[in-house]
Amino acid sequence: MTTSDPRHYDIIIGPVITEKATTASEHNKVVFKVNRNATKPQIKEAVEKLFDVKVKRVNTLIRPGKLKAFKGRRAELQSTKRAIVTLEEGHRIDVTTGL
Repeated sequence: MTTSDPRHYDIIIGPVITEKATTASEHNKVVFKVNRNATKPQIKEAVEKLFDVKVKRVNTLIRPGKLKAFKGRRAELQSTKRAIVTLEEGHRIDVTTGL
């Protein structure tokens, strides 16, 4: 296994485990929550080094924060950036296990 740079852990915050992300995993895609300032090449390098897989494509999206009310108080949730990583054929990532 290759040695990983500590900055890779700053780029990949964690996996997104939702019904939609689980469905995407059937098509060789994994969804991660990533640092807001991370670029596609940085995300690709971090995933390849941390999980020892070959990445085919990286798509990113910014999920805007919402206005929520709880017990009469209003607060705005933070915007988050997500990366949908498509893996090469034959490569898999099991997000249920830790790094």
